[in-house]
Amino acid sequence: MLYLTRKIGESVIINNDIEVKVVDIRGKSVKIGFTFPEDATVLRQELHERIQEENKAAVAATMDLLELEIDTTSRDE
Repeated sequence: MLYLTRKIGESVIINNDIEVKVVDIRGKSVKIGFTFPEDATVLRQELHERIQEENKAAVAATMDLLELEIDTTSRDE
């Protein structure tokens, strides 16, 4: 993990087209601003993790249904 020190108004550039800028600092909270291409996706970590878990559950349920369908089809033959 890369650690940087930035002051209000300073930023970092990622992959030449994503800017992360320190907008404000209040106590232990830092407000950051992002400039990025329209096709980029930005999610809070907890939301990203929840979506990943839901996707894994959906794939597992689909696989279970496919296995059940294959098993049922095998019996009919």
